[in-house]
Amino acid sequence: MQFFDLLSYDFFRNALLGSLFASIACGIIGTYIVVRRLVFISGGITHASLGGIGMGFYFGLNPIFSALIFSVLSAFGIEWLSSRQDVREDSAIATLWSLGMAIGIIFIYMTPGFAPNLSDYLFGNILTVTNSDILWLVLLSVFLAVAFIIFGHDILYAAFDSDFARTRNVPVALIKYAMMFFIACTIVLSIRLVGIVLLMSLLTVPQMTANIFTADFWKMMGLSILIGFAGCLVGLFLSAVFDVPSGVFIIFTQIVFFLIAKSLIKLIRKKRLLC
Repeated sequence: MQFFDLLSYDFFRNALLGSLFASIACGIIGTYIVVRRLVFISGGITHASLGGIGMGFYFGLNPIFSALIFSVLSAFGIEWLSSRQDVREDSAIATLWSLGMAIGIIFIYMTPGFAPNLSDYLFGNILTVTNSDILWLVLLSVFLAVAFIIFGHDILYAAFDSDFARTRNVPVALIKYAMMFFIACTIVLSIRLVGIVLLMSLLTVPQMTANIFTADFWKMMGLSILIGFAGCLVGLFLSAVFDVPSGVFIIFTQIVFFLIAKSLIKLIRKKRLLC
């Protein structure tokens, strides 16, 4: 099957557009996650979203909408517990991570009728990307881009030197909660593409690959968007050819890119030493 043949299908075009804007959103917020070392937090929010999905099935709501509400509350809960209640951040993450998954499993098994098919939410499925998903990803990507363009310096001040930021009258607490909100939104709106199990990698692996080539925050952000989208393109094509959930091949491709980049840099450095 040729790549251009797949473009004749509506579901593949939707998946392609979803991949583009998910790569933009994940590239922006993922760079913040990596440089702030918030990978464990993103994993906690991702897995806690299962609670919202389970409640959505049980109460007859859109699972993505209920997952979004649950994930945002979980993100705020992590920030509140770790900053106001003298609870270690890793403990707060582990607690809400486990709680979310437990609630999700309970409500899924309590849902009347046949058990819901969770494969699409756990591993992603290109067939489930809808026009509505694309629209929300477009809005999120635009909002994130505008926010970082306008408030980028304040966000970085609050992230790396909160005491200095406060002396500059930067609303540190507001920024931290806002970033947790955007992390939760990015995670939930990207679930259909790569799934809960693999989503954390899309928020970290392209950024790690970009970090091999540059340490500059803004360059790293732009490069991670390009790497993320390239990995999505290859992964979507392979998933269509082999009829395997899209998330598996997307993340596999991202890891291959990282290994190739790492090997390439090592080879270049070795040649320079020999010269």
